[in-house]
Amino acid sequence: MDKVQNIVRHADVSEKAIERYLCKVVKQLGGVCLKYSNPGATGYPDRVALMPAGVCLWFELKSKGRKVSKVQAIRIKELESIGHAVYVCDSKESINTVFSELRYDI
Repeated sequence: MDKVQNIVRHADVSEKAIERYLCKVVKQLGGVCLKYSNPGATGYPDRVALMPAGVCLWFELKSKGRKVSKVQAIRIKELESIGHAVYVCDSKESINTVFSELRYDI
């Protein structure tokens, strides 16, 4: 595979590309996808999707094949322990799977 093909393929599976795709899907479904940033607390998921009917979904996005860090795993467990849904996605397909399992029509 030549260098150009490799760059194009990486751009399709990068965290930034996956994040853009998530925002697009959430918007198509009538929701709002917000970037979450809290300088005082590290490790929280990247995005929060506020969906119709008051549904709140947290997303930690990773480049293809990457895993969450220890502090991210702690934050995810913390959110889940208080009833929040948190999804770790490393591809467009994994985002599609989340919304499909939640019975959203994408």
